[in-house]
Amino acid sequence: MLGLSPSQIRAYAARGVLRPERGERGELRFGFEDLVILRTAGELAEKVPERRVRRVLRHLREQLADEKSLTGVRLEADGGRVLVREGENVWNAESGQEVFDFEVSESRSIGVVAVRETTAEDWFELALDLEDTAPGEAKAAYERAIDIDRHHVDAQVNLGRILHEGGAPLAAEKHYRAALEVEPDHGVAIFNLGVALEDLGRLTEAVKMYQKVIALEPDNYDAHYNLAGIYERRGDKAAAVQHLKICKRLQS
Repeated sequence: MLGLSPSQIRAYAARGVLRPERGERGELRFGFEDLVILRTAGELAEKVPERRVRRVLRHLREQLADEKSLTGVRLEADGGRVLVREGENVWNAESGQEVFDFEVSESRSIGVVAVRETTAEDWFELALDLEDTAPGEAKAAYERAIDIDRHHVDAQVNLGRILHEGGAPLAAEKHYRAALEVEPDHGVAIFNLGVALEDLGRLTEAVKMYQKVIALEPDNYDAHYNLAGIYERRGDKAAAVQHLKICKRLQS
């Protein structure tokens, strides 16, 4: 996921850049901050030799106060040096010498270290990276994104989906509706809300959601198929057949 080998990760951990914990079998277990720092290290290593990146991150860890996280600053690769940006202040990560903005090349490459303390989008992107390998941590990352910005539509939808897949459609409904408050015509949120309502046994409301999806996307196969299922359960054979015919046409 990070594009780094186990030996590279161990090298960062050995130099005190990371703060992993030990698992029951003695394995290293990394938290969100470690993942973000490693991702940034990989980005910086594309512009700066990796040995320097490790040295810079170690020095930076020593320079910052104990209570201040590495995820509270931004790193910028400027030529062969790494700069630290914290608010209006910019300094050389190795020397600690202050640098003025006009000294920084326009062609700089920026590695973002701040996820915990910056934007909802940063947390959202991290959650996407974690979904396949660590769904529980992905859920926590989506929650953090929403804590920062409750209007982050995609975070609301994805968190709702994770909750729904985990067997909590009622909790999922809340997040789908929060997404729709911001973007009323969000097709995925509407469809997912329909599925949640159907699973909750609220079929009349589910039908309305599926119909709304079809109004927005007439060729949405899943909405037609789910509607056909509800109509069949209700004994409305004609309506069920109508939607199944559309499904057959969409498959051809």
